[in-house]
Amino acid sequence: MKKVNRKKTILFIGIILLGISLFFFYNPFEKAIHQKKIALQPFSGFSTDLAQKIKDKLHQNYGAKVYILPERELPKNAFVNIKSPRYRADSLLRHLKNLKPDSVDHILGLCRHDISTTKRDRWGKVKEPKSRYTDWGVFGLGYRPGPSCVVSSFRLKRKPAQLFESRLLKVCIHEIGHNLGLKHCETPGCVMADAAEKLSTVDQVEAELCAKCKSICGL
Repeated sequence: MKKVNRKKTILFIGIILLGISLFFFYNPFEKAIHQKKIALQPFSGFSTDLAQKIKDKLHQNYGAKVYILPERELPKNAFVNIKSPRYRADSLLRHLKNLKPDSVDHILGLCRHDISTTKRDRWGKVKEPKSRYTDWGVFGLGYRPGPSCVVSSFRLKRKPAQLFESRLLKVCIHEIGHNLGLKHCETPGCVMADAAEKLSTVDQVEAELCAKCKSICGL
C-alpha cells in the first residue's frame, strides 16, 4: 500500500513539474497574436490617410494583419441628442460586431463624430450625478475581450496635427488591446493606462505596450 502511494506521489510531482515547465517555456498566445486579423471600418468621411496610419501602427504593435474596409454610414439607431448630438458607442460596438467579416478576428470602427456611453460604478449603477454620466463622451470603447471596438477623433482633434495623430494612434492601440483581453495597466508610460478621458493622460503614455502587457499578449 505504501509503495502504491509513493508512486502516486512521484507521478503527481512529475505532473506539477511538467506544468511549470510549460508555463515558463511555452506561450500559447505567441502564434495566435501574430495570426490575428483586424479590420478597420471607417465611418462617414473618416480620413483615408489617418486610417492608413492606424493600420500601419496596429501592425507594428501587434504583428497582426490589418485591413481597411470600405467606408460606411453611421447607423441612425445609434444617434442620440441628450446633451449634444452624438452616437452611442455601445450601440456602435454591437453594430460593428454584426458587420465583422468571419475572416477577421476583431473590427475597429473609426469615427469623426462624438461618441458616448453610460459610465457606471463597480456595482453596475449609473455614477452620480446621473445628469453627467448617463451620456458620457468618450475617446473610444471596446469589449474586453471581444470582437469590436470603436474610436472617435472628435475629442482628440487639437492642434498641432502631429499631436492629434499621436493621440488617435494611442487610443486605437489601447482599444484593440482591450479586445485582446488586456486590462488597464498601472505601468508608467504604457498605452493601456486608464486615460480617464483626459487628454493629458493620453499625452503622457507611449504609443506602445509596456513589457508586462507585451508578455501577456505573447509579443
